[in-house]
Amino acid sequence: MKILNRLAVFSSIFLFQSLSHAVNVPAGIKHDGYDRLLKKYVDENGLVAYEKWKNNAVDVKALDSYLEQLAPAGNSAGGNEKFASLVNAYNAFVLQLILQNYPTESIWSVKNSFKTRSHKLGGEMVSLNDIENLTLRPEFGYRTHAVLVCAGRSCPPLQRSAYTSDQLDEQVTRAYRQWLGRSDLNEFLPAKNEASVSSIFKWFKGDFDKVGGVPKILAKYAPAQDRNFLEHPGYKISYKDYNWGLNDQGEHGRHYSKTNLYLDNLF
Repeated sequence: MKILNRLAVFSSIFLFQSLSHAVNVPAGIKHDGYDRLLKKYVDENGLVAYEKWKNNAVDVKALDSYLEQLAPAGNSAGGNEKFASLVNAYNAFVLQLILQNYPTESIWSVKNSFKTRSHKLGGEMVSLNDIENLTLRPEFGYRTHAVLVCAGRSCPPLQRSAYTSDQLDEQVTRAYRQWLGRSDLNEFLPAKNEASVSSIFKWFKGDFDKVGGVPKILAKYAPAQDRNFLEHPGYKISYKDYNWGLNDQGEHGRHYSKTNLYLDNLF
């Protein structure tokens, strides 16, 4: 059944990277409205109240209005301003996509969710893949993997605040610590000399290797009680199955299976 997870990831990462340049985002974006929505609809576990949100036309429009700021071409952001806006854009586009198709059991139930260039950003139409693989991974590096949330239950928890240029480093650290602190997503087992971690660390191993490897990142961000164990090499690293069920506070996505994932990718 491992082939199902591989199929999902390979479809997401390697196909239809049609742009030949990095994705740009306008400078001067205000994230306050998006921040308010996250605080209202995301809980402490990173799950989203999609039904409640979809039933509030004002807040659905508020998300659309936030994303409209990102659409024009013009003076492009750089540095942490660019990275914060692109992370927010990716996560907000995912939320918008799910709200448009809710109820759904998974983002994979939405046709071509990752590869279709249906999002206007910096004056051109881009896909979620373009944002992640043509800009954030090459430029923002391993930090990308704790902050992008593609609506799966095994994704790093969606944070309850928007990323901002002046707090980005601290926010990335907080996202990593919350992610590695979730034993259902990453589990550290000194008695077994093993770390059972998210498959993200396997799929994107090359990104982590550029900064010293997966063990270095685990030791840096894991809960304090596990760091001494993780700082000593030689433990086994295994990878948890990835649950692509929707990160919904309600029932949707709770029973999404590998068979569902296979069928969604097939059809």
